[in-house]
Amino acid sequence: MTDTPPDLRFLASHEWIRLDQETKIATVGISNFAQEQLGDVVYVELPEVGSVLISGDEVAVVESVKAASEVYAPISGEVVEINNALEQDPNLINDSPYDGGWFFKVKVEEDHQENIDSLMTTENYLQRLEEN
Repeated sequence: MTDTPPDLRFLASHEWIRLDQETKIATVGISNFAQEQLGDVVYVELPEVGSVLISGDEVAVVESVKAASEVYAPISGEVVEINNALEQDPNLINDSPYDGGWFFKVKVEEDHQENIDSLMTTENYLQRLEEN
């Protein structure tokens, strides 16, 4: 099992977010648990650069040999980068959900920092998985 980095925050729907405090750019992906549940990922539909996301909205789709699943925005902000490598190799999500398999990056407005702080810590998320 992939080690879960301690600096992430999670939604109950298994998306993770990592905020760079200096740049206020947040990287978003899905958890190791989510990719294991999906199985081999074969396709990813990502938001467009410049899109403005609203926290909780469906922003991407992941398709695997088993199912398709929506990806929700953990935070509001503007998409500043997408992981183009996923178009060529969507299996990066399976191989490296917390590093090479990230989905997109969002510029976080200062007033949304408290929204990130309200998400589950890595410890809380892992605890929740054990309880379910």
